[in-house]
Amino acid sequence: MPLATSAPEQHSLLRVRAFRQFWSARVAAGFAYQMLSVAVGWQIYALSHRTLDLGLIGLAQFLPSLLLMLPAGHLADRYERRRILLAAEWLQALALALLAAGSFLHWLNEGVILVLVLVIGIGKAFEFPVRQALLPGLVPPALLPRAMAASASAGQMTIMVGPALGGFLYLAGPDIVYLVSACLYVGAALLFWRMPSVSPPVAHAARTLKTVFAGIAYIRRRPVIFGAISLDLFAVLLGGATALLPAFAHDILHTGPWGLGLLRAAPAVGALVISVWLAHRPLRRGVGKIMFACVAGFGFATLLFALSTSFLLSLAALCALGAFDMVSVVIRGTLVQLETPDEMRGRVSAVNAMFVTTSNQLGEFESGVTASWFGTVPAVVIGALGTLAVVGLWMGWFPELRKRERLETTLS
Repeated sequence: MPLATSAPEQHSLLRVRAFRQFWSARVAAGFAYQMLSVAVGWQIYALSHRTLDLGLIGLAQFLPSLLLMLPAGHLADRYERRRILLAAEWLQALALALLAAGSFLHWLNEGVILVLVLVIGIGKAFEFPVRQALLPGLVPPALLPRAMAASASAGQMTIMVGPALGGFLYLAGPDIVYLVSACLYVGAALLFWRMPSVSPPVAHAARTLKTVFAGIAYIRRRPVIFGAISLDLFAVLLGGATALLPAFAHDILHTGPWGLGLLRAAPAVGALVISVWLAHRPLRRGVGKIMFACVAGFGFATLLFALSTSFLLSLAALCALGAFDMVSVVIRGTLVQLETPDEMRGRVSAVNAMFVTTSNQLGEFESGVTASWFGTVPAVVIGALGTLAVVGLWMGWFPELRKRERLETTLS
């Protein structure tokens, strides 16, 4: 049941104790994940000097997301969500503690690291959808839009600051990064544990494969939604260069883990700046053309990063990459919500989230594989050109999306 609230709580999120705990746990877990991402990438590349291993990190996170995210949403509708989150946080904390011990005692190798990353990916696959489902039960309905915005801003903050912090902490050793991250996950678990229990909604219909996959069928019948989601999916899948940042930092830009942290944070800086700008100056017209232009800009920024040998120019290219991507994300997310009736919104949003999450992780694997075949720079150049090719193809294949003028429309 939603929490009872007094009149003052209707006007301030800060007065809702459960949300303060939720937001703090969100920040703690976000910092932990961003820091460990930097440490794992740098450490495994330092051990093997194989770009393929960087791609395998993405694959180890992709498989749990692909296989477990929909079942996690099913569990979130039938069991107490807070307990599922507790289990997910403790699982990730345990894996990080093993990474810290292995680094300190020098028994870690590439295989062990990948197995523990897979365990962390399992926890993350449950954490993300369950956390999203938990939030509406913690605040009054009038505060839900602000609560969702505050949660999203917390995520952007951790993406922006966490990698840089992880890079600087790595100077003291990977075991320190893993230990601090494990402590942050423990802190997140304690915050979730202290939150009030929120009962899951009552299921009104039996779950079948048809109802579980109804969101995919709905998206396939809507060219605007299908075009927007698939455009973003293939652009990220081909153009993502984040998995290869350790190789760029070490071999091309000749910087240390602190530089890797700044490189990983740069896209979030660009994304945060443009999200603030869009909040004050929302898009009014030509949203379809703007989306295609920004995905093309994402491809050109990726190409500039691939060819750069200057650390500052590489940072600027990654900032631009994040800014272009954020515009595309805002347009796609808004179209998905506005083009979907309320009775389908949960399933469609779950499919959208799964596609976005897995495309990032599978894109990391693709980058690692192509880099092992062709080299680090050629792999990113090929991916950037592939993104630009996708933009051209999608403009012809999805004219409804290209001609879309406004975000708002009337559902048919």
